[in-house]
Amino acid sequence: MRVAVLSDIHGNLPALEAVLAEVETCGADAIVLNGDIATGPMPAETLDRLAALGERAVWVRGNGEREVADAFDGTLAPGLPDVVRRTAEYCATRLERRHRALLADPPLSVTLEVTGLGAVRFCHATARDDAEFILVDSPLDRYREAFAGTDEPTVVLGHTHMPFDRLADRRRFVNPGSVGMPYGAGPGAHWALLGPDIVLRRTAYDLEAAARTFRTEAADCPGLAEFIAENLLTVHSDAEALAAFSGAAGT
Repeated sequence: MRVAVLSDIHGNLPALEAVLAEVETCGADAIVLNGDIATGPMPAETLDRLAALGERAVWVRGNGEREVADAFDGTLAPGLPDVVRRTAEYCATRLERRHRALLADPPLSVTLEVTGLGAVRFCHATARDDAEFILVDSPLDRYREAFAGTDEPTVVLGHTHMPFDRLADRRRFVNPGSVGMPYGAGPGAHWALLGPDIVLRRTAYDLEAAARTFRTEAADCPGLAEFIAENLLTVHSDAEALAAFSGAAGT
């Protein structure tokens, strides 16, 4: 069993298409969609493309799936930051009932047997919460608490959009980075291939063409200019992202 892990696609269809083209050459048996799939410029198109993968796709719930589903249902929680609310509501207006069905019941985490690695747990943020922040420099106690009750030797998580591979109390924790909104590691689409080892991958694609597509197909997406400028054509450094996330992560 070889597994491709695609996390934090964020409605970036051009990045997704580029990654899937590489995945097809790698012999991946399964494709784990590790949360925050649709929250971005092209949510419906992204969900349709992933639905076409059929049984090869293994869906994991991220906070983005929960927020978009709630917005579709008119039950979005009060008190969310304005940027989160506006993005979820925009995505909900672009979706049809078939898309809502895809977001209905993905699990918080899944475990797969991967060649060379054994049991691997996949979750968007942590094993207990779809919006908790775990960083490469989070203290060991944070890792122990967030993954208490699990014992897989390898855990793959996302949510912070920064790729890393570290040991924490003899367990290997891997973040593949973000397909659609990368931080820290440079422009492109970041993902991971598991089996028999773990390889962090970056797929190049035409960023200027993607920007043109978004301006044509998603002109009413909230914050589109910033998305293109700061998450597509350029990328926040790891230092900037770690500083921004450290308070939320409790470090």
